[in-house]
Amino acid sequence: MTKQTVFLATITLALSATLAAHVAIGTMAGTVVDAHGKPVSGATVTMQTSWGDHPDATHTDAQGHFAFPRHRAGQYDLRAYANGMFSEWTKRVYIRAGRTTEVTLRLPPPADESVLVTK
Repeated sequence: MTKQTVFLATITLALSATLAAHVAIGTMAGTVVDAHGKPVSGATVTMQTSWGDHPDATHTDAQGHFAFPRHRAGQYDLRAYANGMFSEWTKRVYIRAGRTTEVTLRLPPPADESVLVTK
């Protein structure tokens, strides 16, 4: 290789690294739990920007954990679905560059679950 080729390759690598550093990437992770606080396996977790763009989905593992790795830093809304029940939307959760943001999504009790109230 000539000196000019090596120089151009070095400049190209430096510019690529600089541009990559400007794309702020982080991870959203968490747990889906039922109304009693027990982890829910196999739940579908949906995440989108708080403006409704770029929807993404994943599933929880056997311990109820989920992750959306390598997403752009920004504000997101999330919710979970399992056993015919949706969690409320958890809104305006921030992914920060180089960090993992943790969130817990809670499913409501089943509609047929009764509660006894005594005086």
